[in-house]
This record gives sequence, structure tokens and C-alpha cells, in this order.
Amino acid sequence: MKHFPAVAVEHVTYRYRDRVALDDVSFDVPAGEIFGLLGPNGGGKSTLFRLLATASLLQDGWLNISGFDLRDNPFEVRQLIGVVFQSPSLDKKLTIFENLRHHARLYGMSRSEYVGRIDESLDRVGLLNRRADRVETLSGGLARRAEIAQSLLHRPGVLIMDEPSTGLDPAARSDLWRYLETLPGQGVTILLTTHLMEEAERCARVGILDRGKLVGLGRPADLRAEIGGEVVSIQSLHAEELARQLESRLSVAVHCHGSRIRFELPGGFPSLAGVLEVASGRMDSISVARPTLEDVFLKRTGHQFWGEAENG
Repeated sequence: MKHFPAVAVEHVTYRYRDRVALDDVSFDVPAGEIFGLLGPNGGGKSTLFRLLATASLLQDGWLNISGFDLRDNPFEVRQLIGVVFQSPSLDKKLTIFENLRHHARLYGMSRSEYVGRIDESLDRVGLLNRRADRVETLSGGLARRAEIAQSLLHRPGVLIMDEPSTGLDPAARSDLWRYLETLPGQGVTILLTTHLMEEAERCARVGILDRGKLVGLGRPADLRAEIGGEVVSIQSLHAEELARQLESRLSVAVHCHGSRIRFELPGGFPSLAGVLEVASGRMDSISVARPTLEDVFLKRTGHQFWGEAENG
């Protein structure tokens, strides 16, 4: 028997008139994995999310969910996926139970079927005792968990999420991730989009998108390992001038964005003395740390993660 990946993306290209939002993107997500699409606004991750969620029509390439071609079998694909959008989708004036009941009816479930399913789904996210609460009374974290319960109501094998931590405080974000990390053990594959480095670090693998191209793919630790040594970050009111002098003195590529300077430390900590000599009296702060996924993005693209970009 042939085993298909949970999600397969092959040579997908998508255009908005003259702008290419996705440019020949390919990757697979095996069953039971948490996979993150990391990128700045305009990188293409939201476009790919809409294609996988069947909210936009595929233009070029091939998308497959658990062996079903998305172009030829959109109805079957919708039965296989659960979708959590970035913007809240629950009716705030209804209770959690009422929201999930309406969702169940959209999937053609009978009352005898959906009552048990709703309790099962709410129990999975720890909201069974809140089923009668109106959504408008919930915190952001609880409302997000209710949306996940709704998306899992029809027992999909793949959960697709767009910026799941949007609007959540750090405590609620951590609580959400503790729950998400239990889902692969329950047979659910997760594909999510994010612009948060710490969120991408919690994924088994990440695909890094920039201006429509897949510029990185792999485990976070493996991607960070390509940087090698430490990375220096400096805050300075004289950032551009200081960056030029550091490049000349150290013979390294120094990236400057606003008042922030960032570069790989050549020769390790012994060369830090040279950095301090050049920057002395012209920096507000300096830090030396192990590489992050932001450094991977910088190395792969040559520009900062937080640059200007169009929507997409």
C-alpha cells in the first residue's frame, strides 16, 4: 500500500496580477508532524494557507492532502482538513456549544452524532465545563481553543492554522502550544503559518518563505547550525556609520535596520574586543547569542526579516 504524505506541495506558483506571491514552492509534510511556514508579511505564507484551506483556487502546480488532489477532489479535501483562520471565526453572541452545533450542521451531522462529538472535542481542549459560556466572555486564549475544538469536530487528519497565536499574551500562547503538541499523538498533522521566531522553533520542521520563494527547509536546529558561531546585535543611534566601520574593521557582512546592527562574530569571542573598540561610546546596548532562525533568514536572503513587504 502506498503511503502519502499528509500534505504535499509541488511546484506551486500563484500570482496577483503582476506580483508573484508564490514562486515554484515545493515541500512535503509527513503524517504526525507539526510543520511551520515562517516568513514576514508578504512572504507568501498566507497565500499558501488559503490555497490549502481551499479558500483560493490553485493556479499552477499541485497540492495534495493525504492522497487527494486538491484541484480534482476539493470536497474530499475539505472533509480531511480542519481550518483555524487568523481572524476569529466564532459568533461572540452565541455559546461555545451553539457555535459548534452550527459548524456540525454544515458538515451534515445529525443531532445524535454531533452532541457526542461536541463534548469529545471540547474535552480535548479542556473546555467541556465552559460549553454554555458565551464566546464574548472568553479570554483570547480560551476563544482560540474553542476555535480549534470547532475545527476538529469532524475529526480531520490535518489541521491548518493561520497565525494561531495572534492576539494572545505570552501565557496564553504557551498554554496553546502545550495543547497543540499533544495533537500529533492523537493522529493529527499540523501545518501552521507564523511570523514569530519562538513559535517556529517549536515546530518539528519549518519552511522559510520570502517574497514567494522557499528559502529554507528543515529542522530549526539544523537550520541554525549552518550559521556556526555567535551573533552580535548592537543598538545604536549611529547604526549606519557604525555598520560601515565594523564591516571595514572585521571584514564581515554587517546588516543594519534602523538603529539595529546584526552580524556573525568572526573568530568567536576573542574578536569581541575588536567590536567593542570600534563601537565604544556609540552603542546603547550589545548582546552576543547563539544563532536564531532570524539569522538563518538573514543569511539566506541577505536582508532583515522585519523589512517592508506587501500583503501575501
